[in-house]
Amino acid sequence: MGYKEIDINLPTDYSDVMIRKVISKKLRIKDFSFQIINKSLDARKKSNIHWRIKIGVASKGLRGESQVHRNILNIKYKKRNKRIVVTGSGPAGFFAALVLQKSGFDVTLIERGADVEKRAREIRDFENSGVFKPLGNYAFGEGGAGTFSDGKLTSRSKRVSKEKEFILSSYISAGAPAEIAYMAHPHLGTDNLRKIVKNLRHEFKRLGGILLFETLLTDLNIKNGRVIEAVTSGGNLSGDYFLIAPGHSAYETYRMLMSNGVPFRTKNFAIGSRAEHKQVIINTAQWGTTELPGVKAAEYRLTTKAGNNQPVYTFCMCPGGKVVPATAYQNTNIVNGMSYYRRNGQFANAACVAGLHPDGLAGRMVTPEEALTELEKLENSFYEYSGSYAAPFCTIRDFLAEKLTVEQVDTSYPLGIVPAPLWEMLSPAVTDSLQKGLIDFSKKLKGYDQGILLGLESKTSSPVQVIRNESGLTEGFDNLFIIGEGSGYAGGIMSSAADGIRAAMKIVEVYDKFQSK
Repeated sequence: MGYKEIDINLPTDYSDVMIRKVISKKLRIKDFSFQIINKSLDARKKSNIHWRIKIGVASKGLRGESQVHRNILNIKYKKRNKRIVVTGSGPAGFFAALVLQKSGFDVTLIERGADVEKRAREIRDFENSGVFKPLGNYAFGEGGAGTFSDGKLTSRSKRVSKEKEFILSSYISAGAPAEIAYMAHPHLGTDNLRKIVKNLRHEFKRLGGILLFETLLTDLNIKNGRVIEAVTSGGNLSGDYFLIAPGHSAYETYRMLMSNGVPFRTKNFAIGSRAEHKQVIINTAQWGTTELPGVKAAEYRLTTKAGNNQPVYTFCMCPGGKVVPATAYQNTNIVNGMSYYRRNGQFANAACVAGLHPDGLAGRMVTPEEALTELEKLENSFYEYSGSYAAPFCTIRDFLAEKLTVEQVDTSYPLGIVPAPLWEMLSPAVTDSLQKGLIDFSKKLKGYDQGILLGLESKTSSPVQVIRNESGLTEGFDNLFIIGEGSGYAGGIMSSAADGIRAAMKIVEVYDKFQSK
């Protein structure tokens, strides 16, 4: 059996029959099997938007061996008599726990929030009533913040090929669409993710893992640079290794770690608001038409440099999605974006943020703990402005003109919007950067200035970063890993999950090396 990879271009509404005809004609064969290796949309010319597809073809009529080399994560099971405690069931924490359990460790995974079923009910109640639910919100709970997002599976890191293969195959086994293995910009959608995290939970427990929901990590018992116990709302848990994946919203967990001598430093991050448009505006700007057969909804990624050389960019774009109240705590007001797999809503949204350092937000040099306090004050101020979880907003044009919006606007945000001077509510440096960026974005994407800005987007990344050594261990500790977005080293589902997997594999490596002596 021979094998060959070819690149082909196909219309957006192609069929498998069309693929087979193109392959047959290009390779001059009739009997063959094929698989899609990579697929991306080429929309550089609006008159000729098409899919660019790399296909692997196997046939007796081809020369060469039918062999596709895959970069596989080597997880070998053997009984390893060590107990692991993992905190946080987001991508970093869960995939670390899954790999360690598959490797033969005894793993207990704790999560401060609820399981995904209860979490979804509590979120629905929150959006219907406006009454915050600490156990069921967009920040905490099974699967982390990513469970209620667009579910993007992209990563800018080039060092995660083994981890990426494992993550994608795990998702597919848990019910994800097979296309995530080859799409250039794969996504799951929140509807798929809610099913997937539940199925992954069942797999983890089938392997013998213990998962405790509604269990908050409150302290650590430490002796001579070694964590002995995790103190939780459900009792103390002893272990040989401890992995903490707090996410970027768990302020009290950050502060607890700092009080226990875990070293942090401040770092650049980004804040701004969420930009929302009618999806038809984005489709027309990107495609030259309101809809494109075979493609769900148009996306965009915009970036520029403000006059102070600070980056301004869009982040976490949700085509056909909605803006959601993503606050982690009562009396704070934060927004984020979410999409379903079909991306068929009438609105598009994306974070529109400016990069800065916590010193710039505070107007002085700050410690890591002070950086959290300054960000928390900003999040509280947006709640105080509206007196509720209604989102302060203005149109993009009014933000540039610095005047209150008086016109009625449509939005997907479920808890209402109130006109607000966002240019005054954000720091002067952020406002200046965003205004320059929005002018540039409106030139790059026709109709962009017809959108609105709403709420505070403060969770694109963490303002603090834990100090880790070359092995990934927390500096000064023998058995503590801080992983994922909350560590300051990852952002998004893929890079966070990969960070957790690398920590897990380091534990396996150290254990096996010690046992071989």
